[in-house]
Amino acid sequence: MTTEQQKKPRPEDDWTTEIVILIVVVLLGVGGAWLAAKVGASFAHAAEPPGNPLSFLVAMIKGDYSWPGSAASAVAAGEAVVLGILGLAVYRFLQRRKNKPDVDGAAQHLAKGEELGKLTMKGAAATAERLGVQAKTPGVFIGRSVKGRQPLFGSYEDMHVDIWGPRTGKTTRRAVPAILDGPGAVLVTSNKRDIVDATRGPRAARGPVWVFDPQQVAAEAPSWWWNPLSYVTDVAKARKMADHFASGSRDANASTDAFFDPAGQDLLANLLLAAACAKAPITQIYSWLSNPKDDTPERILRGAGHTMAADGLNGVITAPDKQRSGIYGVAQQMASCLINPEVNRWVTPPADPRAPEFDPHAFVRTGGTLYSLSREGRDSAGPLVTALTVAVVEAAEEYATTQRGGRLPLPLIGVLDEAANVCRWRSLPDLYSHYGSRGIILMTILQSWAQGIEVWGERGMEKLWSAANVRVYGGGVSDTRFLGDLSELAGEFELREYQTSRESEAYGWSGARTVSESVRRERVLQVSDLGAMPPGRALVLASGTKPVLVETIPWWEGPYAAEVQASLRKYDPGAR
Repeated sequence: MTTEQQKKPRPEDDWTTEIVILIVVVLLGVGGAWLAAKVGASFAHAAEPPGNPLSFLVAMIKGDYSWPGSAASAVAAGEAVVLGILGLAVYRFLQRRKNKPDVDGAAQHLAKGEELGKLTMKGAAATAERLGVQAKTPGVFIGRSVKGRQPLFGSYEDMHVDIWGPRTGKTTRRAVPAILDGPGAVLVTSNKRDIVDATRGPRAARGPVWVFDPQQVAAEAPSWWWNPLSYVTDVAKARKMADHFASGSRDANASTDAFFDPAGQDLLANLLLAAACAKAPITQIYSWLSNPKDDTPERILRGAGHTMAADGLNGVITAPDKQRSGIYGVAQQMASCLINPEVNRWVTPPADPRAPEFDPHAFVRTGGTLYSLSREGRDSAGPLVTALTVAVVEAAEEYATTQRGGRLPLPLIGVLDEAANVCRWRSLPDLYSHYGSRGIILMTILQSWAQGIEVWGERGMEKLWSAANVRVYGGGVSDTRFLGDLSELAGEFELREYQTSRESEAYGWSGARTVSESVRRERVLQVSDLGAMPPGRALVLASGTKPVLVETIPWWEGPYAAEVQASLRKYDPGAR
């Protein structure tokens, strides 16, 4: 028995489409000319052309029939225009099909149509109506489904986690549209100025814009200030702020000491509480850390009634020299960003008494926008960015508890771009799902799964990923373990293969031809497909629906294109 496998020709050797198009063009041309001659002959009272296009073509070639004048030419010209328009449409269709990424073929095996459920505009609008949210958009726009081209949205109670590799368009296709669509207050963190330049113009038309830029990422002059100690109203909040300083000042892979690091963080928390009680600027704590024997903060705490905090501080001050020096040294390293006078201009009272002070509680009641910028690395202002972010989110939560249903009347959108670098909020995974029920919609954007592990650990990152209702992978990642998990979640499909065979007979004659069918299961998206996913495509995994392949839409194809371009011309130095 001999078997012949069916083979597909290579794309570069397959001229079938071009040949078919050429034949169709020739047939349409001959048929159009015959029809034009027939119509023109009736107007010119000339002889009718032969009865069919083929006979007409032969007669014209032999000279047995003459073209019936200008009327026929006019009809032929009209036909040529129509055919040209149709040809252009066909050409554009073929070009679009030719340029379609290979990964789009997987869309037919993923969610489509009614399977998209609450992600559709109708589903998101129903959720917004149930929550009583009145906004221009029914939710946070994600993109269009590749299969069916339906616009998809995360509802105003869904939390987002995005993983996009470098240079994949996360800012232009995900962060900027989310900021522009925000129906209420918007909170943004980043380590680049492009996100600010592109959106501050449109956002300024809706409310006040605040740019917190202590490291001059966007070259913003400090026209306002924020007092971090205004957040420290009790021991618990002092410990939270100390945790932000600890996580933001330490490198991801830095080794820690089981005694000195917790002790240094506790010391920092007590000094923050003492400075808040004394109405001192936050820079005062660095002065205290530079003089370990100064018992002024202990006396302030006792006078304010924080006896236990004062006792803890006294225990460090009276400890043996080496122990005290080690604890103070760790706390000093955690507060190292306060050494920079440029940073201090943003968090201490300014010389101009007219400069406004940022109030998180007032901010969440307006439609304003806060951009918090910093760079990673030594002496980063990341701890202050994290502290400001947490202060705003907790102020929004407090405001939500006073509103109908315990939710904000207009959702707050928080786009935490480069969260692992500039906003290391260690308790975020534990709080993520809760904020969705408060109308605080957070979008945490990372460059890789490993980035999340550096901040929250393996279990913390898994908790954050699981707590999100909308999980988006935008390509550009080479972590095979993470991509393998996505490939498994995308599921499998049945691949049918056919083989033909012929039975050999005597004297070399071939026998009957038979066709056999085999079925095997194949991954919808292989790891290699996900690793090579081109810009403009994303895999979306949402709670309650099958995974869906999405076409992401850049801001210049959206409704705010003109406003963003105007904003860039005004604020982007390169555009100017």
